[in-house]
Amino acid sequence: MRILCTNDDGIHAPGIRVIEEIARKLSDDVWVVAPELDQSGVSHSLSLNDPLRLREIDDRHFAVRGTPTDCVIMGSRHVLGSKMPDIVLSGVNKGRNVAEDVVYSGTIAGALEGTILGLPSFALSQEFSIETRQNPTWDTALQFGPDVIRNVMKLGVPRDTVINVNFPACRPDEVKGIAVTRQGKRNLGFLKIDSRRDGRGNPYYWIGFEKVAAEDIPPKDTDLAALAANFVSVTPLRLDRTDMAFSEKLRDVLK
Repeated sequence: MRILCTNDDGIHAPGIRVIEEIARKLSDDVWVVAPELDQSGVSHSLSLNDPLRLREIDDRHFAVRGTPTDCVIMGSRHVLGSKMPDIVLSGVNKGRNVAEDVVYSGTIAGALEGTILGLPSFALSQEFSIETRQNPTWDTALQFGPDVIRNVMKLGVPRDTVINVNFPACRPDEVKGIAVTRQGKRNLGFLKIDSRRDGRGNPYYWIGFEKVAAEDIPPKDTDLAALAANFVSVTPLRLDRTDMAFSEKLRDVLK
C-alpha cells in the first residue's frame, strides 16, 4: 500500500513525523509531501497565480512552497510518478479540527483533496490543553491512529467521504474509547479583531480569539463532546454539501 502524507503545519512540524510514523505501521511505501511553510487556516486554497517550488529534503521527503491542496496534487500527480498513492494521510495537526474548524483547516483540506482525486483519505489532529500546548500528547495519536485507519480501510471508505480523526488531549491510557461522531457546532463569539499600530503609526490587524462566558454543553454524539470525554473522535465528512431538506422547500417557492 502506497501512502502519501501531508499536513498544514509545514514540513518541519513535529506532527509530520508523527503521521509518517503512523503510516509506517501500515506500509513501507510512505511518501511525505508537505508545505515549505506553515499553512494553518488556508482551507482548500489552490495556487493558480503563483508557480509551485518543489524541494527534495531527502529520500521520499519533499517540501512544496504552496498549500496542503497543492501538496496532494503535486505528490500524487508528479512526485510519485506513474503509480498513484492508495491512501492520503493529512496531519497530525497540532490542535483539534472539529466543529467549524473543518471549514478553515488546511489539514482537512489536504485530505479532502485526496478524496476529490478518488483516494481514501484521513485527516488526523491531536488536541492539546493549556498544560500540553507546548508538548501535545503525540503518543495518543501514535497509539490509536494506525488501528483507526486500518479498521476503516477494512470496511472501505465511500468515494466522496473523508475521515476526520481527532485525538483527545490526554495520555493514551486515559483514552476512554473511540466514538463515531458528527460535526459539532461552537459558539463563534470568541473571534475578534485585534487592532495595533506599526512603528510608523500605521494600523494593522490580527484576527484573534477571546474567551466566551460559557458555552452550551455539546450534544453527546458530536466531535466536541467526544474529545471532552477523552474519546477519539471519528467523523465521516461528505464532499457534497447540498442541503437536501431545504432544497425541497426551495422547489415549492421557486416554481
